[in-house]
Amino acid sequence: MDPVTLAVVRGALEQIGDEMDQHLIRAALSPIISETNDCAHGIYDPLTGETIAQGGLGLPMFLANMQFTVQRMIPFVEKAGGFRPGDVWITNDPYLSGTHLNDVILISPHFVDGELFALFANTGHWMDMGGGTPGGWVPTAQEIHQEGIIIPPLKLVEGGKRNEGIIGMITANVRLPQQLLGDLSAMINVFAIGQRGLDDLIGRYGVPVLKDCIAEMMSRSETQMRSYISDMPDGTYRVEDFFDNDGVVDAPLKVRLALTVTGSDLSFDFAGTDGPAVGPMNISDATTRSMCFVALKHIFPDVPVNGGAFRPTRFAIPEGCILSASYPSAVGGTTEITQRIVDVVFGAFAQAMPALAPAAPFGTTGVATVSGRRPDEGGYFVAVYPYPGGYGGSAESDGLINGTPPSSMAKFMSVEMSEHRYPVRFDHYAIREGSGGAGLHRGGCGSAYGIETLSDVLVSILGDRVDHQPFGVGGGRPAAGNSVTLHTGGKTWTPPFRSKAERVRFAAGDRFDLGSPGGGGYGDPLERDPGAIEDDLNDGLVGAEAARDLYGAVVTEDRRIFDRPVYSVDRQKTQAERDRRKSDLRRTG
Repeated sequence: MDPVTLAVVRGALEQIGDEMDQHLIRAALSPIISETNDCAHGIYDPLTGETIAQGGLGLPMFLANMQFTVQRMIPFVEKAGGFRPGDVWITNDPYLSGTHLNDVILISPHFVDGELFALFANTGHWMDMGGGTPGGWVPTAQEIHQEGIIIPPLKLVEGGKRNEGIIGMITANVRLPQQLLGDLSAMINVFAIGQRGLDDLIGRYGVPVLKDCIAEMMSRSETQMRSYISDMPDGTYRVEDFFDNDGVVDAPLKVRLALTVTGSDLSFDFAGTDGPAVGPMNISDATTRSMCFVALKHIFPDVPVNGGAFRPTRFAIPEGCILSASYPSAVGGTTEITQRIVDVVFGAFAQAMPALAPAAPFGTTGVATVSGRRPDEGGYFVAVYPYPGGYGGSAESDGLINGTPPSSMAKFMSVEMSEHRYPVRFDHYAIREGSGGAGLHRGGCGSAYGIETLSDVLVSILGDRVDHQPFGVGGGRPAAGNSVTLHTGGKTWTPPFRSKAERVRFAAGDRFDLGSPGGGGYGDPLERDPGAIEDDLNDGLVGAEAARDLYGAVVTEDRRIFDRPVYSVDRQKTQAERDRRKSDLRRTG
């Protein structure tokens, strides 16, 4: 294989995915796609369903997940007569496609000289799919039908002609039909961008060369992933973590992982995981596997994402647990459960290869929705706020501050656009001081924001990580937990389920304050560089009390600038204080 040709073809295929991402983001009507990039695109093998290439601007959670969706859709299509030119298939069945009802998947075949060459697929988050709560996050849901409508695998477009009956059925059951129609049209039309790019590439190199390049790309990704796995010590690494509750039963839910390394093979065994949950904290096995791949990609970032990278892995996910949902389990907590899978995979890798794996990131998407009817036009609106948080520290650096969830990259909606489109006003949006876990390398800080409502609205929140904070590794400390505070009717209160609340009525002038967790710390806090502590103090990332208590720093307030303190850390006295603490620890065992 000519390496130049291979590199050009690989880059061109990935560029096709990127262009599809960009076109959908620019064309979509809903801010969940246009502002937060809640979408993804990929090219897939028409026989095996394996990923050939994917765009880099969409959500990581969808990337592997769409491979499983395509693989499970192929038999449905074959029973219906197979793929034909101009067709587009649709589904949002969470037990087949993996996530929640709002994530809608379209699949379109691409033919070359009458032969099926590839499948295009995309996923877009639709702002509302009906159900009991606008926006789709229903913390108290106990079955899927309370969350919205299920779209089974259906032929949405046949020979280039849309099935308006199916579209009418969908729009009749949602609160934002015009917005949905705009997003649907954009998702269908973007396939033309991908097909044009693929035809240009085929015209340049021909089908045989392109097929050889694709096979070589997958083979090289598999070889590279296996080489990294082979560097890990053989053995089984066990970790468990918890969700606070499922929104219906106030009891923790356990996630247990045994990661086994055998040569170049990697096995993920989730035996011992609780479930099924009574509430919506369930996901399908496809999403569980997908999130393991997302975690692997964080640890081995230079492995190209295609079907070959997934081949060295094996899975054991017990039926009926929260990580293998089946009908009619509610699945709206997908955005929460996916985060914990990343956490436990990082925790297992921290045992196997501590130099590579970071501490736990913030571990909750914490979606808040504000919904109601517009006073001027009477139509529905739904505002969705998935808040960012901190990443865990690692052997090389402090954790990322105010980052998007590792599984999604869903950006926070801009304050200006939000205040323009919805009856809300931001009281504050800031870095949450002291929320990162202490360590040799500090966890990143989360975010804090407060939103005042300007009319009568409903507010729902689905989050986690209040009772069970993101963990540190190698002596690092846990991060601050999630924080949800509501101010309604002149009272300040916390929901009974701490970070989960459904359809709370807000009047004009009411407010809610949310604080996302930081990331866990990496390594002993008493080994952190005093200069880094001084910078953290003056950047507002760590408070003076925490610097003294957690890091053993001897802190002095030198002066004030615009009523803000400026601190310095005495290096010599700090070292003496740390030596004293370490001596006390050795003496007490």
